[in-house]
Amino acid sequence: MSTEAILHAHSTIAVSHEAAHGEHHEHHHHETFISKYVFSMDHKMIAKQFLITGMVWAVLGGLMSVLFRLQLGYPDSTFPILEDILGKWAKGGRITPEAYYALVTTHGTVLVFFVLTAGLSGTFANFLIPLQIGARDMASPFMNMLSYWFFFTASIVMLSSLFIETGPFSGGWTAYPPLSALGSASPGSKTGMDLWLVSMALFVVSSLLGGLNYIATVLNMRTKGMSMTRLPLTIWALFFTAVLGVLSFPVLFSGFILLIFDRNFGTSFYLSDIYVNGVGALPNEGGSAILYQHLFWFLGHPEVYIILLPAMGMVSEILSVNARKPIFGYMAMIGSMFAIAILAFLVWAHHMFVTGLNPFLGSIFVLLTLLIAVPSAIKVFNWLTTLWRGNIRFSPAMLFAIGFVSLFISGGLTGIWLGNSALDIHLHDTYFVIAHFHIVMGVASMFGMFAGIYHWYPKMYGRFMNNSLGYIHFWITIAGAYLIFWPMHYEGLAGMPRRYYDYSIWESFKQFAELNRFISTVAMIVFATQLLFLLNFFYSIFKGRKVTTQNPWGSNSLEWTTPINPGHGNWVGEIPEVHRWAYDYGKDGKEFIPQTVPVGADESHH
Repeated sequence: MSTEAILHAHSTIAVSHEAAHGEHHEHHHHETFISKYVFSMDHKMIAKQFLITGMVWAVLGGLMSVLFRLQLGYPDSTFPILEDILGKWAKGGRITPEAYYALVTTHGTVLVFFVLTAGLSGTFANFLIPLQIGARDMASPFMNMLSYWFFFTASIVMLSSLFIETGPFSGGWTAYPPLSALGSASPGSKTGMDLWLVSMALFVVSSLLGGLNYIATVLNMRTKGMSMTRLPLTIWALFFTAVLGVLSFPVLFSGFILLIFDRNFGTSFYLSDIYVNGVGALPNEGGSAILYQHLFWFLGHPEVYIILLPAMGMVSEILSVNARKPIFGYMAMIGSMFAIAILAFLVWAHHMFVTGLNPFLGSIFVLLTLLIAVPSAIKVFNWLTTLWRGNIRFSPAMLFAIGFVSLFISGGLTGIWLGNSALDIHLHDTYFVIAHFHIVMGVASMFGMFAGIYHWYPKMYGRFMNNSLGYIHFWITIAGAYLIFWPMHYEGLAGMPRRYYDYSIWESFKQFAELNRFISTVAMIVFATQLLFLLNFFYSIFKGRKVTTQNPWGSNSLEWTTPINPGHGNWVGEIPEVHRWAYDYGKDGKEFIPQTVPVGADESHH
């Protein structure tokens, strides 16, 4: 018997006496608190676990950025409260250099991997894939549960590294050797680095378990009539994201294994001709630190799109729903995502233009890097055309989706500068790089995540978030994002290097003291605004306005055909059959036509 048939058989046993109120209680087995909320195998609950764990890390990562921005903005000031909170890491009320580098490293690691990879993909792939393709659950609910608990364990290990005596790893989120390969290199390269590696290895296992599950579910468990070309763009984006992860994360994992060997077993994969002050010459010969960079960035560039693609898919959906128009160029959108997925594997060495890379090889990577702008431009054109002359509803979700498009355009354009190997020699490792990737990848993806949370919150919790707080959240966040990161481009053009502890002692960069103070002040305001979002999120779970209709946004996709509070199994009785694509808005005099409505004789088929 097929998995779908087994799940369907289970669903027929389920008895619901409150289906009219959107509640679906299954009585064929008794669920305890532990089985329902902790070790749950319901994809919707696992999605919430990923989301809330990601939100905890977002707060911690954001708080770290506030602490090191405090140092950058006010390098000569002391804040006694910091010593009360951080102890020896802030002696005399000033963050120490060791703590500063640890904060920068951990901030980058947790935001890139734990928030924007696990928090974004883990949440929305889990929540939306079964609901939008018409499946009772994931292909393997048990493997799905394992993927969350591997992520949770990785989080605990990473968190524990913050509390050990020598402190967390402080060699940058990319963990380049030799700092990461030698325990004697610095205090931040000791036990904290081992915990970092263990945590990241667990995280990779979590990502692979999740990715394989998402791919199997999309390919094998679509409901009747749900052909691949009728899938919402959200599902296509999550599918390509999973493929990218499954193909690239094992390479990073192998890089970490070799790093563990170099650190603990005397091998020389990345080490050669090293001299450590106070220790002397090391016996390691024949290794290459550049090998690690190749392994890291072979994941590192697909990782950019592992983070961006889910946001792109959700933004496509939200723009279409709230513009009350069909998405423009559906097949072109799929084709552009496919092109992005392929090209993402062919551009990694643009991170390595200053490593002594052969100039001819560099020119190949310049060409491929510029080529990836083509499918990205197709997506931008299609989003703008979807908005053109639409009957737009400016909900918080829609504003964040439009904000994503704005950030993706403005942040992406600066990639043209960095993709040029000659210009990159001047711009590499400056604030220009920070400005570029924070806008195009970091903040833009967070906007995609916020859009998704505001849009699908009624389906997650059966209640609405507060709109007024949502509007305040949006306007302060988008203004703040540009005020923080846009000025950094000018600092980078002036050659200001990143990751330096104190710029006030540099004659060249004293001119930016006021600008750094301004950036730090805005960063604190934006962080405080995110706490307002958290208040809105958690308050609305219990006190938000209740959802009274199955389909509050007038959307065509399948998740809005489930009860308001769907149980494990999603649909009461039969799973609905699909007859059309997900974007029939404003057609034949109707505002929207759900996918479950049969195509009329006088209609065109999709």
